[in-house]
Amino acid sequence: MRDDVTGTRRKCAVENSPNKTCAVVRAGDGYSGKQGFSYVAGVSAETVGAEQICMQHVTVPPGARARAHLHHAEEAVYVLSGAVEMFFGEGLEQTLTAGTGDFMYIPPGVPHCPRNLSRTEPATGLTARVTPREQEDTVLLPELDVLLDKRLAQA
Repeated sequence: MRDDVTGTRRKCAVENSPNKTCAVVRAGDGYSGKQGFSYVAGVSAETVGAEQICMQHVTVPPGARARAHLHHAEEAVYVLSGAVEMFFGEGLEQTLTAGTGDFMYIPPGVPHCPRNLSRTEPATGLTARVTPREQEDTVLLPELDVLLDKRLAQA
């Protein structure tokens, strides 16, 4: 959680407390996730002691794509800006495209790999998963990155 005055990170008041309360998480410095994108922590176990949800802001740089991965929990993404193509499925053989104002749903255990379709503008979104840890349930799938790299090189 961010301090109301300075904006610096501080421990959330609800951590290690038997009394749950409401909290505001102010956006601040981000971090690089396992998937290769920049995230700003929102609601999570780390920021407010959440037990069943994680919500973050994600930025996908121009032309960039994530590392192939999956989560053991459901995930939803709301695209705030830009257009994202997502490869998904066992061999990342399926695709969908989502743009500003669209919602995406990713079932638990489904490998996926989003990429920003713009070469000049970042794409941004809000992600929510029904697991409280920001990165704990992210499983990287490097073997699928190799497959996708080959397929994209041939296109």
